[in-house]
Amino acid sequence: MKFNKTLEDIKTYEAGKPIELVVREFGIDPKDIIKLASNENPYGCSQKVQNAVSAIVSKMALYPDDSMTKLKNALGKRFNIGVESLIIGSGSDQVIEFLIHAKAHAGTKILMNSITFAMYEIYAKHVGAEVLRTSSQEHDLDEFYAIYQEQKPEIIFICTPNNPTGDAIDAQKLGEFLAKIDKDTLVVVDCAYMEYAAFKDASKKVDAKELVECFDNVIYLGTFSKAYGLGGMRVGFGLANPKIIEELYKLRPPFNITTLSLEAASVALDDEEFVNKCIAASFDEMKRYEEFAIEKKIDIIESFTNFVTLCLNETQNSTALSNALLQKGMIVRNLSSYGLNAIRVTIGTPEQNTRFFELTSELL
Repeated sequence: MKFNKTLEDIKTYEAGKPIELVVREFGIDPKDIIKLASNENPYGCSQKVQNAVSAIVSKMALYPDDSMTKLKNALGKRFNIGVESLIIGSGSDQVIEFLIHAKAHAGTKILMNSITFAMYEIYAKHVGAEVLRTSSQEHDLDEFYAIYQEQKPEIIFICTPNNPTGDAIDAQKLGEFLAKIDKDTLVVVDCAYMEYAAFKDASKKVDAKELVECFDNVIYLGTFSKAYGLGGMRVGFGLANPKIIEELYKLRPPFNITTLSLEAASVALDDEEFVNKCIAASFDEMKRYEEFAIEKKIDIIESFTNFVTLCLNETQNSTALSNALLQKGMIVRNLSSYGLNAIRVTIGTPEQNTRFFELTSELL
């Protein structure tokens, strides 16, 4: 059987190993497994969300409200933006897919960082687009602009804070870069971890409302999978000029967000106290990772997220370390597929982090 030729050059996205798979492969008791691979909120979602979802389980037999009015109004209020500037997707990656299919085709040039979220390239290759990458590990906006001037890409992806490295761009510098881009070039500013960056350093905070009002060709992406603890609910969103949103809606399938997910996201958005408490705890624990890296003579990339990237030295191997940790029930993300001898570790609870330090010390 023949399939679309564009699939021949696409590698399947590797998500963090689920706990269930580790149980089957290694026979480890589920309660002894710690997953620090997918940047989920280790504290889960708020009790208010759990109560709200439990209260509407009887509605699962009915199709969800496809207008998504409750969640749209909540997001509109949070960002002080009109609902006509909003689109909601099954995770922000679905919005990325909409954007690629709305703007790109075979031969379209799409510019992204050398190391960044893998789905940008995968979706680009779905339509046969040409992927352009910078050479710098961190987002170098001067290099982005030089490539932009030379290659004239139709889409640019900026991920801040960046996944999987954790670094973030100064918001003022980002604005200066966007001001130089032609209005027919779509710029996607992926801010999946922005709640963390804004909490840690105000200079890294990208103002979604300002972005949308100042730049007709820019879309801001956010998600409920990280700070809000709703990775299993799959809810993301895009904020942009209504003309962009109107085009994206032509690609959105009906009922793409479940009833329970819509309710969970709406309630989560209101429980700001819980979210801030989780973020503060994450950065408190991050100090322990920084101290651990110094002790073990490992480089650590300054992170504005809920994870850290630990860059191993020439005597160590990220694949060997991540596999050895896995066999002991500790799931982390090996970054060898990105060309890095590094592991990415979600900041867990104090107990989870202590276990990581113990196991990694033994193995190193």
